[in-house]
This record gives sequence, structure tokens and C-alpha cells, in this order.
Amino acid sequence: MTSTIRNKAIFILAVVLICIYGIIGLPKSKDELVKNWSENIKLGLDLKGGSQLVLEVQVQDAFKAEADQTIERLKAALQKGLIAYVSMDRNDPNKLEDAEKIEITVKGVASDKTSAFRDVITGQFAAWNLNSAGSNDYRMNYKPTEAQILRKETVERAIRTIETRINGLGLSEATVQQRGGTQNESTILVQMPGVDDPGRVKSIIQAAAMLEITSVSGGPFATREAGLTQNGGVLPLGTRLVKERVTPGQPGEQWWLLGRNAVVTGRDLRSARPAQDEFGKWEVAFNLSQDAAKRFGRFTESNINNKLAVVLDNQIFSVATIQNKIEDSGRITNIGDQTRASDLSLTLTSGSLPAGIVYGEERTVGPSLGADSIRDGLLAGVIGIGAVVLVMLVYYKRSGVNAILALVLNAIILLAALSYFGAVLTLPGIAGFILTIGMAVDSNVLIFERVREELRHGKGVIAAIDAGFSKAFLTIIDTHVTTVVSCAFLFAFGTTAVKGFAITLVIGLIANVFTAVFVSRFIYQWEMEGKQVETLSI
Repeated sequence: MTSTIRNKAIFILAVVLICIYGIIGLPKSKDELVKNWSENIKLGLDLKGGSQLVLEVQVQDAFKAEADQTIERLKAALQKGLIAYVSMDRNDPNKLEDAEKIEITVKGVASDKTSAFRDVITGQFAAWNLNSAGSNDYRMNYKPTEAQILRKETVERAIRTIETRINGLGLSEATVQQRGGTQNESTILVQMPGVDDPGRVKSIIQAAAMLEITSVSGGPFATREAGLTQNGGVLPLGTRLVKERVTPGQPGEQWWLLGRNAVVTGRDLRSARPAQDEFGKWEVAFNLSQDAAKRFGRFTESNINNKLAVVLDNQIFSVATIQNKIEDSGRITNIGDQTRASDLSLTLTSGSLPAGIVYGEERTVGPSLGADSIRDGLLAGVIGIGAVVLVMLVYYKRSGVNAILALVLNAIILLAALSYFGAVLTLPGIAGFILTIGMAVDSNVLIFERVREELRHGKGVIAAIDAGFSKAFLTIIDTHVTTVVSCAFLFAFGTTAVKGFAITLVIGLIANVFTAVFVSRFIYQWEMEGKQVETLSI
């Protein structure tokens, strides 16, 4: 055996061993082999069973929040510039399609400050168009280009937040993506293979987790009406009435009068984790960012013996008395069990959703459907491969064995690639797998027919093989490149199922170039090394 043939054999053997290791590892028993196979070759929702959720992001909430922040910033800017006005408010678009119709109305701007007012809007609020709505009244509308950017960013932030929360639950095979793939699409598709009861996942996804730590101005009150009566029917400026979360053993509901502006919010959190207090009760311990810690320290130091409240999603979780200065850490008590503490800490650390979520569809695929799909897919694959093998052996004789070996290696490489990349195998992926087999056979047919043609022209066996592979190579590359380009478009614009099909097909095509051109040619070289070959079984 020449060094060239030996080196090729070592390389091909190394590729095979690496692929087999990626698929089944180093099993010590049959049970371990099955376990490694199931862990390395991940199955998608249509094969394994699980749950699928379709969520609609209420992007109008993001536009309202943006308008509210703009109003607060504008009030501060006008106050700084000594620009008087009568009132400032926004409209309330409640429908998804009306999100971009958000507008801010400023009434009664002083006549002598009109120019200064316009300068403030132009210089500090470039995302808004300013229009006159009367002699001293103005209307601000969000620019269409900025509205498109905000809509897109809102959906992308929602996807990232939901993905973080789901991955935090250990659902590493779950997929979260836009449905339809268009830039303005506000629908999100969540697929969770192996999840039979999506109830907990839904609660984690939908939790807003808006954390606020704020001052307490009064309370508790037995009812909201009692709180209003206590304050003469009108709440003091900068306050709000908030209900406390009802816990076991609590005699009834309680309402507290809280400051409207929070001292610390969820955006100030650096970390959050479940913990237990000295009595073994579960709570969530959190740490604040450096800036928030200084702010919280100043507040607690100046409010010793006063109360503060921990508010989550506009519901009071706990009210405590400030006994000393608190800076970079705190606790949320009255949580419940360990699962709730873990879920809350996960929700806090993943960040708040930028907008509300509405469930449009919930579908659970049972494992029996997955098993049927696998069985039918495997049956189709076996029948297809069996027919291919039979035709290749009958039509190309011993050379057909060469093509079959290359075909088997192609399948091994494809499965190993799925394993190493952590890809999920779905029904469309199986379709791509089977189509790859067809492409691999097509490549071998091109090569064998070129070899036959060279033999008919009177060339020797070795020369005919070399010419056949050389002349078929460019054709194989041409067909594969055009198919890969098509797959790129499928991946860019297709749905999840189409993307799975495209990825599987591209991996198979790359493996096919290696097996059909390199491995198949090596088999001929290995068989004929040092021999005088007069005929070729093809």
C-alpha cells in the first residue's frame, strides 16, 4: 500500500470514528448506547411530541410606555427652560394595528415661548413630529420610520426575554422565533418538545415581573374605598393605592398608600436567586447595580423607622420597616414554595417583557403522533434506500457497492453533524435527509456514466476512472452550488419547518461532495492498487 492510499485510508477512518463518537459516544452497554443516541440526536416537536404556543406581542404597550417616558422627559425639559403650559397628555390606542397612532397633546403653551418650545422638541425629541393643533396647542406624532424601529425592537426584545426564561427552565431544545419571519410581524411561535403541560411555562412567559421598591405613605386599609375616604376622597399628589397580595392566614385584603415613583425598579437588579430565611421559608434575594445601590442607600438612610413596600406586577408582596441603611441587596418574602421562588428569580433576572402578551393558540402534540411520524418516516426512508440499493447493484454491478458504501458514510456524517451542532431533527429534516440520498446517488450516477463513456472510447480502466471523476467533478459542484443557493433562500425566508429542511439538505450536500468524489475514488484506488485491471464491473 502506497503512502498516499494509506494516508487517505487513515483520514477516512478518522472521519468515520469522529462521526460515530458524535452519534453514540463510547457506550459500555446497550442501554447506554440507546441513551446516548436519544441525547445526541434531538427530535423536534413533530417527532417527539410536546407543546406549541402562538403569542401575540401587544406592541401598543411599548408605544404607550415610550410616550409616557417622553412626557416625563418633556415636562422636565420645559421646566428647565421655564416654558409654561397648561396640560400634557397622550391618547390610548388599545388595538395592535393602532400602535403607531400614538400621540402626545400639549395644550396652552405660552405665546412668548413658542419658538423655545419648538427648539426643545426638535433638539431633544427627534423621534417625534410636531404639528400645531390650535393657537397655543400642539400635537406630537411618532415618525413612521421610528415607529417601525420601535415595533421591531419590541418583538425582538420579547423573543430574547421569552427565550431566556424558557432556557432557564432547562428546555434547551425549545425554539422561540417570529412567525412568518417578516420585519413587522408581532406574532411569536414557541415550540417545546417533550413538554406535555405548558401551564408553568405559560405563567413564566406571561409574568411581567415589574419590580418596584417604593415608599409607604399610609395604610393598611381594609378596602380601596376606605383608603380614599381616609384621604378625603382624593389621593395626595404623587401617590397611589395598591392592594397587598393575599397569603394564607391573612384575615382579608389590605390596601396601602404608596409613592408613585419607585426608588428601585427591576431594571436596577444585578442578580436574583431563590433563598431561605432563618425559619426555612422561601424568598428571593436580590442584588442591585452600583448606581441603584447608592440611590437606595440614600433613601433608606433618610427614612429610618418609615415603611417601604416591595411591589411586583402592581401587587404588594411585602411591607417592611426600615431599621437601618440598606444599599446593594434586599429580599422579597411571602413567596411560597421553592418552585415559586425559583420561577420568580428566573423571571426577574431575565428582564421584563417590553409589552404585554396574548395567547393566540396552544397546541399539544402527543407522543403517539410523534411515534407514528417517526415510524412512517423511517419506513419511507427504508423503502427509498432499499430501492436505490437494488437499482445500483443491478445496474452498476460491483461499482454499485462502491456507491452504497459512500451512501452509508454520507448518512453517518449527516447524523454526526446534527449531533455536534445540536440541531433538532424534524419531519422536514427527514425529508431533506432522504433528498440528500437522492443527490448522493445522482452524483455517483454522473461519475459512473462518465467512466462508462471513457471505457467505450477505448481507454484503460484506470485512465477511464480518472477521467470519469475529473470530468464529472465540475458538474457535481455546479449542481450542488445551485442547490445550496436555493437552500439559502429557503433558510432566509422560510418558516421553521422549511429552515430545518434547508439545513439538513445543505449538510448532506457538503457530505456528499466528500463521499462521492473523495471516498468513492479512494475505494477504486484501493481495489486496483498494484493490479493489472483489464475490465471493470460497472
